[in-house]
Amino acid sequence: MNRQVPPASPSAISVPRVPAWAVPRTPADSDVEAAYIAGSALNSLDNLVRSDAPWLGAWRQRLALKAAAATVKLMRRTEDESALRDAWYLRQPGDAFGPAGNVLSAWRKLAGRLLPPTSEDLQAVADLLGIVGSDGFGDWIEELADDVRAAAPAPLVAARAATAVMRDDPTAEPLAWWMADCALSWRMGWRHAVPLLASQIFSPILRTGSDRRRGRPDAPAFERIVCLAAAAGAAEACRLAAGMAQQAERLHEVMPKLRAKGAGEVIALLLSDDAVSSSFTSKAMTRWASRRLFERLQQLDAVRELSGRPTFRLYGL
Repeated sequence: MNRQVPPASPSAISVPRVPAWAVPRTPADSDVEAAYIAGSALNSLDNLVRSDAPWLGAWRQRLALKAAAATVKLMRRTEDESALRDAWYLRQPGDAFGPAGNVLSAWRKLAGRLLPPTSEDLQAVADLLGIVGSDGFGDWIEELADDVRAAAPAPLVAARAATAVMRDDPTAEPLAWWMADCALSWRMGWRHAVPLLASQIFSPILRTGSDRRRGRPDAPAFERIVCLAAAAGAAEACRLAAGMAQQAERLHEVMPKLRAKGAGEVIALLLSDDAVSSSFTSKAMTRWASRRLFERLQQLDAVRELSGRPTFRLYGL
């Protein structure tokens, strides 16, 4: 008997790559060079974002985790990506996130929301980042909207948004990077924001001047710094997407082999979030059934175990 050919996988897309010449290896010598490579890199990323692949939600949240880890380091804390992931997914209902978990929450809000932001959004993010509220939230959004309407280049819009934050509050650098990423996505016309720039905060290519200091939103050459961050961030984001696309394709292939009730809900979570706990429960799935499902998916090479632990495991693409 002939077997019916399964429909084409919605996850099987060709993930764009940033050309090698547009991936910055050293600090750029000029603003023109930085802007040129940023434009090419963002074009590749734009094609990816507009592909509407079903796993882009998980990809954005993975990028949010990377941005949060860099922001936590900026705040002189020691939590890495693994610790941040644990703080988020292993908490009990009603538990406080703690300072580091709040940072991740701020970036997840960016990755999960529609654009543009509101003053209330900025106030909520400032609270999560431990930054005193400002009367300038509305002004920042109006200035940003003006830049977007004027069709200024996306990296320059991002740089101006971050600079506006630092001009009002020189201690608000974490919020300035959040605003830069928000502004970049808004100017690119993306429906959902993509955390991109903040993950590059400590990249050597962003160091400027004879003393090679870390590039900050109040630095004279910050527009060039953002161009370099956009190019490097886009390249890393596309590489991450390529791996996640392969994992999503494998997940699609094994779906017909899954018999557990509630498996569809778990698959949807894996495609939309950074990680899912092995103790996930729902009306259709018990904790025991969830563990069995993840063990099966791991055997089929359809998920990755992210925690490296024998217990309290976390799985994702």
